[in-house]
Amino acid sequence: MRTLNPEHMKIIVDLVNKGYYYALLDMDVEELGAGYSRVRVPVSEKHWNSFGGIHGGAMASILDTAAYWAAYGMMEEGVGYTTLDLNVNCLRSVGGGSILAEGRVIKAGRSIFLAESQIKDDQDRLIATAQSKLFLAPAIQPIEKALEIYMPDVVLPPKFLD
Repeated sequence: MRTLNPEHMKIIVDLVNKGYYYALLDMDVEELGAGYSRVRVPVSEKHWNSFGGIHGGAMASILDTAAYWAAYGMMEEGVGYTTLDLNVNCLRSVGGGSILAEGRVIKAGRSIFLAESQIKDDQDRLIATAQSKLFLAPAIQPIEKALEIYMPDVVLPPKFLD
């Protein structure tokens, strides 16, 4: 496996966390690696459904984020990608505290990645799981587009050291 450039990955984490939707849900992408990601969210009323627990759509967004960014460190430079599908299993609700979503790549193919993610609460209880298929292609959501929007003056160093 190729060695990720820590400078590149730090910029990507900063870039991701500038995303408007991530800010809306208070998602904090804490770590990205080769086939791994970690996303923390402090659960507040903005995440609640009508019954005071986290909304399934909010959980799906968080799970999608963790699965999606787990794939980034395993892809070659110049490849963009998007979620094809997301299968979510909501197992329990939570109305406060913080939750931690972790994503990992199960299978890295040439054009399709399979990833999974899970959310746990402050007591390390499993809250939700997901499995995601990601489609890779150079013209789909390239990282350069996000740089143009959120960090137009940043020059991204190479993704890999070797």
